[in-house]
Amino acid sequence: YATSTLRATLNDAVARAAAGGGAVGPAELQAIAADAEGSLGEMGRRPSTVVELEAVDEDGDGVPDVVVGRAVAVPPRFVPPSIGGMIGFEQVTAGARARIERVR
Repeated sequence: YATSTLRATLNDAVARAAAGGGAVGPAELQAIAADAEGSLGEMGRRPSTVVELEAVDEDGDGVPDVVVGRAVAVPPRFVPPSIGGMIGFEQVTAGARARIERVR
């Protein structure tokens, strides 16, 4: 559940940033990432949860073409680590990318 929620939240954030066109700068990307973390509820309030968005110039023309997102979170645990951990599920990650939409 945590992995699906993290992936969906990141996809929404990347799509929102890409829909803003070329006018989305670092401050706007940071605000969208912060909104995404906030929408994750308790998991998003943990210091271990990080959502990052970046506008990338893939074709070398000096104008960002793609928004790339990365997210890392430690999901809620129902069993204490001393009793038994969730091997392979201590941390979930997600990645997403979307082409920046421009009106010509």
